[in-house]
Amino acid sequence: QVQLVESGGGLAQAGGSLRLSCAPSGRTFRSYVVWFRQASGKDREFVAGVNWDADDTWYADFVKGRFTVSKDNFEKTVNLQMNNLKPEDTAIYYCAARYGSKWSLTSYHYDYWGQGTQVTVSS
Repeated sequence: QVQLVESGGGLAQAGGSLRLSCAPSGRTFRSYVVWFRQASGKDREFVAGVNWDADDTWYADFVKGRFTVSKDNFEKTVNLQMNNLKPEDTAIYYCAARYGSKWSLTSYHYDYWGQGTQVTVSS
């Protein structure tokens, strides 16, 4: 099993930046550690993530060029650097993890979830 603790988030102006961090504890071998977000009244959607062993990454099209996901091997965290934020990025951001050998962009494929952190972008 893996436990996920998120930090970061908060309030930013449009065009600004925020950084989220997810600290997994427990088994991370053969895991995917990713970020989802859920805006009010909308479904949860995949944002970006890393394959813990291979260090490869995956991004949703709507964040490419603006967000960067990375794994810090020293701190053992998965970080989401969010630049050029837009009001439509406002949501609760969740760190999630699953074990396996393939990427999944579907929330119900992920068994482990953090508590979520609020990101609010003002125009």
